[in-house]
Amino acid sequence: MIKDQIDQIKLSIPENVTLVAVSKTKPNEMILEAYAAGQRVFGENRPKELQEKYSELPKDIEWHMIGHLQRKNVKFIAPFVSLVHGVDSFQLLQEINKQAAKNDRVQDVLLQFHVAQEETKFGFELEEAEVMLKDEGYFQLTNIRVRGIMGMASFTSDSRQIREEFFTLRKIFEQLADKFFGSEFDTISMGMSGDYEIAIQEGSTMIRVGSSIFGGRH
Repeated sequence: MIKDQIDQIKLSIPENVTLVAVSKTKPNEMILEAYAAGQRVFGENRPKELQEKYSELPKDIEWHMIGHLQRKNVKFIAPFVSLVHGVDSFQLLQEINKQAAKNDRVQDVLLQFHVAQEETKFGFELEEAEVMLKDEGYFQLTNIRVRGIMGMASFTSDSRQIREEFFTLRKIFEQLADKFFGSEFDTISMGMSGDYEIAIQEGSTMIRVGSSIFGGRH
């Protein structure tokens, strides 16, 4: 079933869109089933669980940290994580840079923006991010590489609202790309199981899909 779901999703999305299989709470057996189906990019939201899975599963898996990341937990994933999706503060960026330097790495990250109506969602406002990107302190962070942005739409059945929020996120990406970044700034991570088709229509290059691959939470 997992293979069928992955094949179906990959057939339905453009080649330039990366599928992140959200494997949080899922056992290794299910991840290996997805791996056998050719999936190599997986997303987790608990650093210690991610650390355990990294040590136990094939080393050619590309692990993404997709949930809210606390600074005290960066050290657990710093040696190996491919991409940190949810960078929502300068302080977190500083800690990621510090831990990446300790591991002699340049860590790829995405800046998270708040576009949903729920107050519970984390993320920068555009003006706040622009102030940070102009600050002298930001230019001292030589062990991080900002690859793009990410965000989540409101949890609603109103597809028009979801589309507007994804449109806003893409506009933020375009403004930042124009003002601050070069060709390495190439990723818009938006869209999950229930809304990734709208996200792709609005410019997403990376979707985070869990339940449509693995079923409900384990």
